[in-house]
Amino acid sequence: MKIAVIGSGTWGMALARLLSDNGHSVKVWSAIESEIKELREKRTHKNLPGIVFDEDILFEDDLELAMKDAEICVLSVPSIFTRSTAKRMAAFYKEGQIIVNVAKGIEESTLKILTDQILDEINNAVVSVLSGPSHAEEVVRQLPTTCVAGADDIETAKLIQSAFMSPVFRVYTSTDMLGIELGSSLKNVIALAAGISDGLGYGDNAKAALITRGIVEISRLGTAMGANIETFYGLSGIGDLIVTCASKHSRNRKAGMLMGQGRTMDEAMKEVEMVVEGVYSAKAAKALADKYNICMPIVNEVNAVLFDNKDPKQAVDALMLRDKISESIGM
Repeated sequence: MKIAVIGSGTWGMALARLLSDNGHSVKVWSAIESEIKELREKRTHKNLPGIVFDEDILFEDDLELAMKDAEICVLSVPSIFTRSTAKRMAAFYKEGQIIVNVAKGIEESTLKILTDQILDEINNAVVSVLSGPSHAEEVVRQLPTTCVAGADDIETAKLIQSAFMSPVFRVYTSTDMLGIELGSSLKNVIALAAGISDGLGYGDNAKAALITRGIVEISRLGTAMGANIETFYGLSGIGDLIVTCASKHSRNRKAGMLMGQGRTMDEAMKEVEMVVEGVYSAKAAKALADKYNICMPIVNEVNAVLFDNKDPKQAVDALMLRDKISESIGM
């Protein structure tokens, strides 16, 4: 197949390599000319050391040329740029092209998931999503990874499954795009809390509690919004949450850890040097919780640390000293 990867960040480049290895014709586009220049000349990416990209992968700074004749467009820009990039793509979109969103986030101003933002800008688009526990640093090195492909039409999900599946990259299918996107976005907020806990020097017990109670918060909101609860106990839910809360590759965990050690939000984001999606999703998560009247104490405390300068230790204390309740609803 002919595939365009829109965005030359670490995740886009890892997927470009995977798709090229699968035998597809791949073009990568970026709005950052210096990145395209380095990729063309050196076949390397500054944030993926030791990886040399195959000559078969082409690099474009012209979006029209990148999308021309592509059967699949993999949209892999940071979530805060999803809408603006989709707007640019609209002029060159051809009927039937499948747009696969691989970013993770919720728009703060509209509370919309990313595929809905894409549809706002490209009304007739065929949109889908690919998500799961999948750090670019491991995928690009061909370490075993599993994801889920979601689309309203199961046949579209199966087509994406076939395009991406390899001996080291297993793909499942789903028609619950809402659940996939909510799980993949909200887990970044919980991962900030896990990082804060690590930064404070708390142990594995605290981390396990945050992961466990975090998926409860995510699934309660998701099901209230109409998603399938099984999705949150799958790859894009608990799977992605575990890896993002625990991995050394996780930007959200690292940013949280720095804040737990005393950095401000701005200082932590600057030190991470890449987009920390959880910071941009946190306010949207709280707004959704308020809209649907869902209790999300971890999300609330993360927001307080990020935007109200609450002391991280006080935020943890607030979680620990909440009113006594039963773990199971109805008990």
